[in-house]
Amino acid sequence: MTRPGSDLREDVAVETDRNVLGDELQECGVDPVTGFFRDGCCSTGPEDLGSHTVCAVMTAEFLAYQQSVGNDLSTPRPGLGFAGLKPGDRWCVVAARWLQAYHAGVAAPVVLASTHARSLDTIPLAVLREHAVDVPPDLSSLS
Repeated sequence: MTRPGSDLREDVAVETDRNVLGDELQECGVDPVTGFFRDGCCSTGPEDLGSHTVCAVMTAEFLAYQQSVGNDLSTPRPGLGFAGLKPGDRWCVVAARWLQAYHAGVAAPVVLASTHARSLDTIPLAVLREHAVDVPPDLSSLS
């Protein structure tokens, strides 16, 4: 997604973020507003040390697992403007946390068009495709 810099990105040149398919990064979610930069996209930059690049669709299993490993995404934190996530919400999650859940058998579905290409530094594309909700399992049907 091409957009002017937010307050956090003022010193970064505007560029087009790419998704794992090589296309322009699409919005992940705005209800609640997600993204490291809280712009609805899984954009990243040098200040995003966690790499919040995977657009995941929350499931009860994924949320429970994240809470069990100390990453509580479901408890509201009004002081931080965070209402807590529930199943069905789309959220930009840390690539390493998503991969950890994958290895535990509780990976959340992902939206490839909204998952930043930098997530491929941590997660193989084939693994993301196994959990994609925005493409058919047989890609030959797109031809």
